[in-house]
Amino acid sequence: MDLLVNSVQSAFLLLFSGDPELLTIVWVSLKVSGISTVIASLFGIPAGFLIAYSHFHGKRFVLTCLNTLLALPTVVIGLLVYSFIARRGIFGSLELLYTQKAIIIGQVILIVPLVTSLSIAAISKIDSRYRKTALTLGANQRQMAWVIIKEARYGIGAAVIAAFGRVIAEIGISMMLGGNARGFTRTMTTAMALEYDKGEFVLAVALGLTLMSIAFAINLLFHFFQGRDAIDVV
Repeated sequence: MDLLVNSVQSAFLLLFSGDPELLTIVWVSLKVSGISTVIASLFGIPAGFLIAYSHFHGKRFVLTCLNTLLALPTVVIGLLVYSFIARRGIFGSLELLYTQKAIIIGQVILIVPLVTSLSIAAISKIDSRYRKTALTLGANQRQMAWVIIKEARYGIGAAVIAAFGRVIAEIGISMMLGGNARGFTRTMTTAMALEYDKGEFVLAVALGLTLMSIAFAINLLFHFFQGRDAIDVV
């Protein structure tokens, strides 16, 4: 118990001192996770809309595959991407291995199914009369899609937040594809694992507190804008 208390106290001191190594690790984590989430959202949200409002043979199979991919282990994605970008892989000449780009590629693969599935769920809940009304008023397909997405914005926003939370807390992809290089590809989770292996708990606890604070702040911000928008509508 004393170890935990002392580690937490030292972690707070480290946080408030503005330790350069700590700030670098946090920045790398936010950078790669943020870029991954944006890219995954650009693919996942339109895909979710198309699947939700399309009727095609095999749609149930596609949904089953998406739900299956939600449970895909990060180490499997790491191995898959590694086999392509390793020196002897198809894209080995691009020298992506052990870079931030490699982490982003792996994380995008991880959360595209998540964003897509949650977007489908959010869009499917929108009353079909919105779509029919928009088309009746002369809206084209793009305008109609924008109306639907706007109505489902809270659910889609929750999907994006869930995706960001998934990637910023993952470790397998960051470790296997990033290599945990200090000051370059070391993220909060990989740094925490390293410090634990070294028996140094102060930095690990500080990073854990930072990770939890970021998650709390993102959800708080989302609920703030959601409530503000509801007031504006009233």
